[in-house]
Amino acid sequence: MRSLENSAMAAAAVTIPVPTDVVGAAHDLAPILAERAPKFDENDRFVADNYVLLREAGLIEAGVPLELGGGGAEVRELCEMLRIMARSCGSTALAFAMHTHQVAIPAWRWRHQKVAAVEPLLKRVATERLILLSSGGSDWIGGSGKAEKVEGGYRITARKVFTSGAVAGDILMTGAILCEEDGNEKVIHFGAPMRAAEVSVMDNWHTLGMRGTGSNDVVIDGLFIPDAAVAFSRVPRQWHPVFQTIATVAFPLIYAVYLGVAESARDIAVEIARKKPHSENVLNLAGRMDTSLRAAQLAHRSMVEAVERDTPSAESVNDVMMGRALVARHGLEVVDLAMELAGGSSFYRDRGLERRFRDMQGARFHPLQSGPQAQYAGAMALGLPVNGIF
Repeated sequence: MRSLENSAMAAAAVTIPVPTDVVGAAHDLAPILAERAPKFDENDRFVADNYVLLREAGLIEAGVPLELGGGGAEVRELCEMLRIMARSCGSTALAFAMHTHQVAIPAWRWRHQKVAAVEPLLKRVATERLILLSSGGSDWIGGSGKAEKVEGGYRITARKVFTSGAVAGDILMTGAILCEEDGNEKVIHFGAPMRAAEVSVMDNWHTLGMRGTGSNDVVIDGLFIPDAAVAFSRVPRQWHPVFQTIATVAFPLIYAVYLGVAESARDIAVEIARKKPHSENVLNLAGRMDTSLRAAQLAHRSMVEAVERDTPSAESVNDVMMGRALVARHGLEVVDLAMELAGGSSFYRDRGLERRFRDMQGARFHPLQSGPQAQYAGAMALGLPVNGIF
């Protein structure tokens, strides 16, 4: 009997990790984010104060698996978290999406592909609450920057654009192009420590929309990266399997933000329109707007489902990128129609609609943009190679 009691006591003493309620946390933070958003936007100011809230809520490590000390949130939950944030503050959500997807990608590889090499990074994110940055806006499949082979590693020189949250970041997940002795090129991938003396952040993010993301250029001038710090290398302008995973996992998270922006624009416009005479034109605009929003929502749902099939491939990239194109297209239609439905009052900043309109324009510029996306889908339809399409 006593042995049973001791076993029960021992079991009770074991701490069972509890997944982070990222959706609940986003709802809790939403009113504060909404209140602060106009000031960040008006002053081109990075949403640094909001990152304090995200850290306190346990959202920095939310995407790290429970077994590695994180919150255990899956991509679907993280998308919902970002969508809710974006309804209040598009800049906070988009900047944080860049960290979130840089955590979600190695977490997915650890869970589904048993890639042990990513474990140290994930553990550091959980224990140190590191902020990861993405340079995908300037690297992507082609790569950018220069890597020079030196004894024991590489010397890196580069300028990485669209680095959202740069001033708050700890590690920039990036790459550089190495020209080998035989003339062939390869892209090496590594994490660049943002506190290194050779790394600096420009002050050049003065833009139409998403003004609070702080997506300044990062300049790397002679940074040494040891051989052991190179995560993998690949041929530039070709779809490496890791990039198939990146594209499949990252873009549902990024475009959850734009879906949230479109949804909030719709809600503002409806609130304004309810106070107007319900003319045929008002009904028509409201109906077209909601139809476009439903199309964006369905497209985003398909992106999440592509991730959950657990099969990153040329086909999953095609599925996700078609969803990305549809979320962008219909989201842009939503904000256009919302402005028209709300009428002249939408032009005033205090209504918040013109900010959503401006923020939504950013959906045009992430990979794969409309031209390359259509080419990729066309190549897949015709059974042709997709390398070189990016």
